[in-house]
Amino acid sequence: MSLIVYGIKNCDTMKKTFSFLEAEGIEYDFVDYKKKAPSEDLLLKFESIVGIESLINKRGTTFRKLTDSEKSLLENRESAIKILMEKSSMIKRPIVEFPSGQLVLGFDPEEIRLKNK
Repeated sequence: MSLIVYGIKNCDTMKKTFSFLEAEGIEYDFVDYKKKAPSEDLLLKFESIVGIESLINKRGTTFRKLTDSEKSLLENRESAIKILMEKSSMIKRPIVEFPSGQLVLGFDPEEIRLKNK
């Protein structure tokens, strides 16, 4: 298994990640949520490693547009997973998955270098 990067292609943070990986000569596969929506199994796997709170991008417009009642549903694991499946732009980007199963959430060059060794 090679390194896998999950996210949305047109996101600025994703573009920084792609540029970094290419400059470092790190090979990767990319999974675009807009072309292949994240499955429940995938999100549950991520959640088991980092927790549901870490998966949610609370800085984006998709999150800010939610009603208070919708935001409260994000506090429950099951309902949060369902919402993230429907609104994949609310998933923190990128998620970098290493062959070891470790994850890096967000663009963190040092952490990516460290876990890629």
